[in-house]
Amino acid sequence: MGGFRGQERCQVDANGRIKLPPAFDSDFRQAGALEVALHMLPEGGLAIYPLPVWEGLRATDAGTAAQAATSVRARRHLRRFGAMTTVEGVSNQGRITIPPLFREQLGLEPGAAAVIAGCEIGVEVWNVSRWQQELAAVTQQEQRREEAEMQAEIAGIHAET
Repeated sequence: MGGFRGQERCQVDANGRIKLPPAFDSDFRQAGALEVALHMLPEGGLAIYPLPVWEGLRATDAGTAAQAATSVRARRHLRRFGAMTTVEGVSNQGRITIPPLFREQLGLEPGAAAVIAGCEIGVEVWNVSRWQQELAAVTQQEQRREEAEMQAEIAGIHAET
């Protein structure tokens, strides 16, 4: 699947909708996705995936349902996905309605500035300040990973000598 790249600013309208930028709207339409899964991410953003992509992601987790009768962890896992996900349609104008409870929890109330960011298999919608925090976290994680790789490489060089 191609597309779903870049980031754009938008605003949540008075009806709690966002308008997809033309490139993202085109990506969803090319994926044949006039229905999308909205999933609240633990990091504080809203993932929007073409429904077939979401169903494929969830299908890989089928074993958890079999454990629900005996495992608190499994029930909480299923609850997280069940309660934090809904299906919405993409309007002809490229708008998606974000449910009121999702908007409240994600800081995406009507009038709020938001960022729509591509994530290769869909998009994510973030409150602008939370997006800045997420970008900082991503940068810090990459720096720590690079430092760990460099330390491992140095340790390997010293072990060889």
